[in-house]
Order: sequence, then structure tokens, then C-alpha cells
Amino acid sequence: MTRDLLELADWLEEDGVTHVAMESTGVLWKPVWNILEAGFTILLVNAYHIKQVPGRKTDVKDCEWIADLLQHGLLRGSFVPPQPIRELRDLTRLRAQIVAEKTAVVNRIHKLLEDANIKLGAVASDIMGVSCRKMLAQIAAGQSDAEPMAELALGSLRGKIPQLRLALHGHVTEHHRYVLSFLLKSLQQVEARIEQLSGRIEEVIRPFQPSVMLLMTIPGVQIRTAQNLLAEIGTDMGQFPSGQHLASWAGLCPGNNESAGKRKTGRTAKGNRWLRRAIAEAAWGASRTKNTYAQAQYRRIAPRRGSKRAIVAVAHSLLVAAYHILKNSTPYQDLGPDHFNRLNPERLTRYHVKRLEALGFNVKLEARDGAA
Repeated sequence: MTRDLLELADWLEEDGVTHVAMESTGVLWKPVWNILEAGFTILLVNAYHIKQVPGRKTDVKDCEWIADLLQHGLLRGSFVPPQPIRELRDLTRLRAQIVAEKTAVVNRIHKLLEDANIKLGAVASDIMGVSCRKMLAQIAAGQSDAEPMAELALGSLRGKIPQLRLALHGHVTEHHRYVLSFLLKSLQQVEARIEQLSGRIEEVIRPFQPSVMLLMTIPGVQIRTAQNLLAEIGTDMGQFPSGQHLASWAGLCPGNNESAGKRKTGRTAKGNRWLRRAIAEAAWGASRTKNTYAQAQYRRIAPRRGSKRAIVAVAHSLLVAAYHILKNSTPYQDLGPDHFNRLNPERLTRYHVKRLEALGFNVKLEARDGAA
């Protein structure tokens, strides 16, 4: 109880304690942190980093072991942002979970339409668009004629009206209409909750708006991604020695597992899954931008290592860039799509010459006037 934690704080203060260390176990560390934060220097330690020899584990022995490590300076504290950032983090993570609920509802609608022989998803790229929502509302209301429902199409979807007539002709029962109506109402409720949370996030993040605008200069980073990034790493980059340390904390660096001269695995660590997901989404968007370093990096790695490894590499670069942007308060400066070509032009020339020779051509190189 809170009363007991207050007594703990008084007892520690009477004994002249200045530093406290504790394990990070779910959310159970937060009540202790909230009470002791004001009067003590606290280290929140990853339980994985302080494992003991098996067979001697009790709660008391764990406490003694942590205290012993703390006295010898062998503990590394976890990153715990200040209270405003922690509150912002709670909101952005809650929004991400509710967005996942929305995705689950949309997937249920897809399954229901398949069960009702409605092939709307085969014609429209997004069944949650304005046109498709009107059609789904008509189906839920009891409409069975595909002709008037197809005429509800708007914009570019009107060019697919003949296909829509075929797709909307199905085998819809009263059960399908009831479930569809229920899911559409659930979808509206979830979207209203997301909108409400987004409004609250905009209020809480207002003092950090300049940092959000700077993060949005990164390719692939939109307003919601910038909010998520700021909520996870904060604005004080003094917590991380370098951008590479930040990327490692996020789990975007190759793992290190070597024994007897053999490298066993290079799998990335778990890291901060919320931050990793946000920056990975930005990396997918950045890989599709035109004439950028991120696109060049993705195209350079994907053919050799696969698209997923390439996205991790792009996400690593974007996160390191975010570190320097927040640390120096400067906008993103792109290295350009020809960055890798400029690093070693001789090697690039040899590569293309070999490719042409492999195709059966005799290659003779002649430098142009003024060429480097």
C-alpha cells in the first residue's frame, strides 16, 4: 500500500540511504518509483542483467544481490523519461493498442463478407473507404440489389461499377446483416476513441511541438509517427551516449553471440518494441520515397539480404538521424540518392564493367572532359 511505501521512504532516509536500485518487473516498479523518485537516486535495472547462480533464489537474496551490485557500481540503469514524457508515452501506447483493435474489427468484417459471398475486397483496395462504407451500410440495412449499391461508388471507384455489381451480388442472410451492423457500430466506437485519444495527445505534446516538427522532416515520418518517437525517447538525448546506443536500445542492431571463435547468431535484440514498430513503419514509407538516401539504402541491401533486413537497416539510419536532430535541434539533411556511389566510384565502375562483360560485351572506358 502507499502508506507502507511512505514508511519505506522514511526508513531509508533515516539510515542515510541516497541510492536505490530495483528490478524492472512489468508495471510493479512504478508505485515504488513514484514514492521514492523525489528523495533518492533510483536505478531501474533490467532483470536479465542481474541474474544470479541458479538454486539460490529467494526475494530476500535477490534484494541482497542487487544491493551488493549497486555498492560496487556494477549496475546500469534503464532509461526512465521524466513525468511529462511518461504520461505522453502512456497515451501513445494506448492509442496503438486501440488502433490494433480497429484492425481486428476490420478483419472480422472481411471474414464476414467472404462468408456472405460478397467480394468487395477484390474490387476496392480499401473496404473502409467512404464509398464502401455506404455500401456496407446498405447491406446491413437489408438492401440486396447490387445495382443501386454499385452506384454509390465515388471518385476513381466509379470506373469499377461493372465489377462492383458482380462483387456485391452474394448470399446475405439475416444473420450476416445483424453481425455486419454490430461490427460497423463497433468500428465507429473504436474510431471515436482513437480520435479522442489523438486530441488528448495533441494537448499533452504541445510543449514539445518544435521537436515534433523537426522529426517530421525525416522521410517517412508523419505526425503520428513523430509523436510516437518523441513519447518513447523523449527530448533529452543526453540519456544516450550516441545515436548507435539509441539504436541498440531500440533493438535495431545485430546481436552479438560468439563462442570459441564461432558466431552463433546475429539476431537483433528485443529492445523497445513500441519504438521499433514506429520507426519500422517510417522506414517502409521512407524506402518508397523518391531520390532519397533511405530509398538508395533499401535498394542496395534488399536484393542481397532481403526486404526485412533492409528495412531494419533503414530504420537504424532513421533513428540515428532522429537522435542527432533532437540533440542539435536541426532539421533532417538527406545524404542524397547517390551517396553510396560517391563513397567508392572505382568499385562501382568495376562492378558495372564486370556485369557488362558477363553479358558478352567488350567494354572500353573513356572519361569525359571535366569528369572526376
